[in-house]
Amino acid sequence: MKELSLNILDIAKNSVTAGAKHIGILLHEEADGWLTLTIQDDGKGMDEETLRRVTDPFYTTRTTRKVGMGIPLLTLAAEQTGGTVTIRSRPKETHPDDHGTEVLATFQTRHLDFTPLGNVTDSLCVLIQGNPEIDFTFIHTAPTFSVAFSTEEIRQILGNEVSLAEYEVIAWIRGYIEQQYE
Repeated sequence: MKELSLNILDIAKNSVTAGAKHIGILLHEEADGWLTLTIQDDGKGMDEETLRRVTDPFYTTRTTRKVGMGIPLLTLAAEQTGGTVTIRSRPKETHPDDHGTEVLATFQTRHLDFTPLGNVTDSLCVLIQGNPEIDFTFIHTAPTFSVAFSTEEIRQILGNEVSLAEYEVIAWIRGYIEQQYE
């Protein structure tokens, strides 16, 4: 993928498919150039066999196609900068009170092969508008700034009468996140 924000969108969509009610997207940048991306969910999780095979591009649980490129492409993007990808998952069947998946990827942003972060705000807005019933938390920290957003907070203000998918709400969310990056 041309931008990490597209990887974020893809991995978060996997969380949606897994039945997650809350998805956390965390970006943490260090002064030495290391970027850590963490995507956490409370979805159904993966069993050991699926977890072992998830990095294989020719393995997918989808029935609409025979390949699953999201995790392999994220892994390639991380490893070509000297980074890594770690995936932890606890299936709902064996952990009914503490289940879900965490994808943690590290990147050296100063490496020649670092894939640009891209427009994370757009990816977040697509996720929220397409899945207004899911709670998303986004935190991006760096030595010079901090950005935070939670749909739970917006939902508390708006109540249940207004959908987060409404154009005006998405426009406000976009502006709110972009303002924090300024």
